[in-house]
Amino acid sequence: MTDLAAPRGSATLASTTLPELLSHAARDGEVPFLRCPERTWTYTEFAHVVDRFASGLRELGITQGDRVAIAAPNSAEWLITWFATVKVGAVLVTLNVAYREREFDFMLNQSGSVMLLTSAQDGDFDFVSFLDRLRPRIPTVRHFVFLGGAGFAGSHRWEDLRVPGEGPVADPDTGPAAPEDPAVILYTSGTTGEPKGATLTHASIIASARAQAEHLAQTSGDVAIGHMPLNHVGGLTCTVTASMVVQGSVALLPRYSPAQALDSIGRHGVTIFIGVPTMYAKMMELPEFAGVDVSSVRTCVIGGSNVEPAMGRRIIDSFDGARLANLYGLSETSGGCIISAADDDLDTLVETLGVPIGDFEVRIADDDNHPLPPDADGELQVRGGCVSPGYWDLGAPSTFLPDGWLATGDMALRRPDGRVALRGRKKEMYIRGGYNVYPAEVENVIAGEPSIAMCAVIGVPDVVNGEVGHAYVVPATGATADPEALLDLCRTKLARYKVPARILVVDSLPLTPSGKIKKVALRDAMVAP
Repeated sequence: MTDLAAPRGSATLASTTLPELLSHAARDGEVPFLRCPERTWTYTEFAHVVDRFASGLRELGITQGDRVAIAAPNSAEWLITWFATVKVGAVLVTLNVAYREREFDFMLNQSGSVMLLTSAQDGDFDFVSFLDRLRPRIPTVRHFVFLGGAGFAGSHRWEDLRVPGEGPVADPDTGPAAPEDPAVILYTSGTTGEPKGATLTHASIIASARAQAEHLAQTSGDVAIGHMPLNHVGGLTCTVTASMVVQGSVALLPRYSPAQALDSIGRHGVTIFIGVPTMYAKMMELPEFAGVDVSSVRTCVIGGSNVEPAMGRRIIDSFDGARLANLYGLSETSGGCIISAADDDLDTLVETLGVPIGDFEVRIADDDNHPLPPDADGELQVRGGCVSPGYWDLGAPSTFLPDGWLATGDMALRRPDGRVALRGRKKEMYIRGGYNVYPAEVENVIAGEPSIAMCAVIGVPDVVNGEVGHAYVVPATGATADPEALLDLCRTKLARYKVPARILVVDSLPLTPSGKIKKVALRDAMVAP
């Protein structure tokens, strides 16, 4: 039940499902919600269209428990589809618009989706003809819906599903969903293996969003930039849902663009900038960056890892007075679960991810899942309301432990002050001559050099040592990278066994749809020594 006595802007709303959350946020009339390039949507306008689209879904026979898939750039229509889907009790399957045959085939069949909504065209890619050819291989999909254009015979235009009219429809209730019901199936980015569909519930998404909003002191006056993809928890939870729990606004962009992000700051007075390091780097490299007033930004959030020293200093200097914070989260935690403390200085940000947020718990465990003492390396595990109940149609494998702990697959240590320091992916750790090497530690040293824009370290087989490190570096714009000088730097700052055997200079690194370095692709394309 929604707590109607909760004040506007409160992050402690009693809403327990996404339809309840929207209903609560829309109660105050003309509060702005989405600031899109073409128009601004108030919460009330958005809620009315959600009701009408939900009625259209019902007319097509979409009902509780059905899976509705979407692959499209960020837009109001994307979010309307999500809230209408969960309002009828169905589950949204979030796909990336960059996916192609293999991903669509696997994910639509694995999820058993009955409806697929996509852009009719994305850039020069024709989704209509693509899906027309793919139809025989995705037999569960009964309905194809296209945004921004007509489809093939028997398909629907997105606009056709919206019941006509401007006011509330006859069934404005918040729908049949319960807090523990699935709301989203979000496929993991696949940095280390085959994608799995993390099942996020209404309660888990709201738990993460609420904890983040409280920890970052978000209010109804905040405007978060919305360029993280909505098929990723960075867009879905950390941006949109966290804004909703305080009735804040989202400056929504179709996808990340350095120029559009910078323009959005000036145009909409963005106060919360959320992005991965590459987003910050590309925007700050724009010649026009120095001429834009970015003083509205009060919080800069970096997702995915400890902030690199040079990047952290540059952000602090560029966004004068803004709070810089690391945010750690996974698909399986529905969003953020660890964020830097408010008083963390740059040295602490470089060394640690932060502290658990809300009432979430973290521990560092050994290979038998026994807790380890402070300052001991082990696997980071998380427990709390943000944790997914498991993977779609796979149940709860060893990642989800019987006592509620999530085994993240990340190696970390917890300092005596409670802050968590990331060491690297458990599967990325390699062993050189009997010594464990965590790539994140080596990457931070190399990427700390101003001449380096990006760095990735992987372990590769070696006859003598078992495994050695190969580092791939992308030079900063206008700079050159000297592998020998970087190796000398590593020899100075790291134990001998941690120094990479090779440093390779490359033009770019493969990225996942969420902007993380895809190390599995580096291994697949590894250059033999």
